[in-house]
Amino acid sequence: MNIALMSHDNKKELMVQFCIAYCGILSKHTICATNRTGHLVAEATGLPIQLFLSHAHGGSQQIGARIAYDEIDMVLFFNDANSDTLDKDLHYIASMCDQHNVPFASNVATAEMLIHGLARGDLDWREVLKPRNTPLKV
Repeated sequence: MNIALMSHDNKKELMVQFCIAYCGILSKHTICATNRTGHLVAEATGLPIQLFLSHAHGGSQQIGARIAYDEIDMVLFFNDANSDTLDKDLHYIASMCDQHNVPFASNVATAEMLIHGLARGDLDWREVLKPRNTPLKV
């Protein structure tokens, strides 16, 4: 499955810690991320991460487009509820996920539920929707 990682600045360390904790599960999938988040996670985990542009340069729009083309199967976007700087992007990504039935987590609790479900096979229905299991093309 193709998993997109994004996070507000104040949640990047939490994203890194989350990815360290679930590195074994994540390593079985294709991971992409906005630039800074992806660099931090790759450096901490050694996971190969396909990088999109930074948030400021349109990374959210790139991920949104991949969602629209059914190239993303899960989005983990750790939101800082005390910040309003990325509200438009969070809303955009959440809306794209809703429109295209892509599982979406905006906090670590929901992300853990999705990751455990992924490990159990609960999200295999995504593969039925797109029978060709092709990796994300950047």
